Amino acid sequence: MLKKLLSALAVVCLLAGIACAEGKKNPTVVMETTLGSIKIELFEKEAPISVKNFLEYAASGFYNDTIFHRVIPGFMAQGGGFTADRKQKPTRSPIKNEAANGLKNDRGTLAMARTSAPDSATAQFFINVVNNNGLNRPNPDGAGYAVFGRVTEGMDVVDKIVSARTQNLNMVFQNLPETPILIKSVKTVK
Repeated sequence: MLKKLLSALAVVCLLAGIACAEGKKNPTVVMETTLGSIKIELFEKEAPISVKNFLEYAASGFYNDTIFHRVIPGFMAQGGGFTADRKQKPTRSPIKNEAANGLKNDRGTLAMARTSAPDSATAQFFINVVNNNGLNRPNPDGAGYAVFGRVTEGMDVVDKIVSARTQNLNMVFQNLPETPILIKSVKTVK
């Protein structure tokens, strides 16, 4: 009976796209923003490099007092790299793109932001507010954008973030919220 129950649970987990068949829970973080809290499950099995990278930045306090610097309704909210006075924070070396992990850029998922070079992601990430099929591997450039987590609570906060009034200051700051939206902290839930 127990074996059947565990087998059924594994199927449910597989269909839901979560890694619980082994009984190991995925890491979870809470991102405190000036607009509210966002709880995020990280997909350690599917995106081990991206998750380790994100957790290391979070543990070091790197994300504290950074802003969402690019927010586009019907697309995504990007943050994790600039201070409120728009100074870019120094990062560690880029990581390998894990977009071939089978996870999709669907509403509520987190993905690594990068330049046009596939293996250029460092600290910045974005939260998809719609299903962005054009960001899935092999799109848009043969490499895709690596999904490594999903919002489990607080999507209403993300929707508030992307509905903020924005401004275009220069080529770097397009769709920048007029009033800075801060990430106050990112902490692992024990």
